[in-house]
Amino acid sequence: MQIEAELGEATAETGTAPGRSLRDTAYEVLKQRIIMCVFRPGEALSEAQVASSLGLGRTPVRQAFDRLMRDGLVEVLPRKGIIVRPISADEVRHMVEVRLLNEGFCARLAAERADSATLAALADNVRRGGAAAAERDVATAMALDRAFHTTISAAAGNPVLGDILKNLHERAQRVWFVSLRDAGHHARVVDEHAAIVSALAARDGDGAEEATRAHILSFAANITRQL
Repeated sequence: MQIEAELGEATAETGTAPGRSLRDTAYEVLKQRIIMCVFRPGEALSEAQVASSLGLGRTPVRQAFDRLMRDGLVEVLPRKGIIVRPISADEVRHMVEVRLLNEGFCARLAAERADSATLAALADNVRRGGAAAAERDVATAMALDRAFHTTISAAAGNPVLGDILKNLHERAQRVWFVSLRDAGHHARVVDEHAAIVSALAARDGDGAEEATRAHILSFAANITRQL
């Protein structure tokens, strides 16, 4: 069934277990639809219609919307009700500013601390990313992109920084999806990831930070063109 397929995608993306409440099911599927732009930025959502489409009661859907509001993915506007929060140029700029500061430093730490297994996992991620780019598989590419940055975050060995980046990446998922729909940028991401891995493997902190910043600025330029 459609909802089961979407829940499977959400589980693969978030790493959450399948045994969940109706509230969690509604949240994961709605979040996935927003991230994948099935529900478009600015689109009005009816609680009753969404509940009917998911085959769920209105209570778990209402609870899911409350959680999505806290995530910054939906908002309530007077006379319009619940809408998918639009992606603004200011939001992207703020996100990029924080990513440049924190992810560059994270890459520098990872260049010092990443073990051989982590470096091998990152190299494999780049290989799989190349295959996804060739097939224009945006959903897989987005999952790999998030895994790539999560792996580097863990390799930095700083749990406080890791929590900051986890929150940032959660907020960035929808914007990543929009950016990766551009086939040209999709291919560039693979090359940029490869440059980061090369610097990490060489234990080159300056190079890893520089490659990470270049990757983030490339993302910023691409998404700005699409807004």
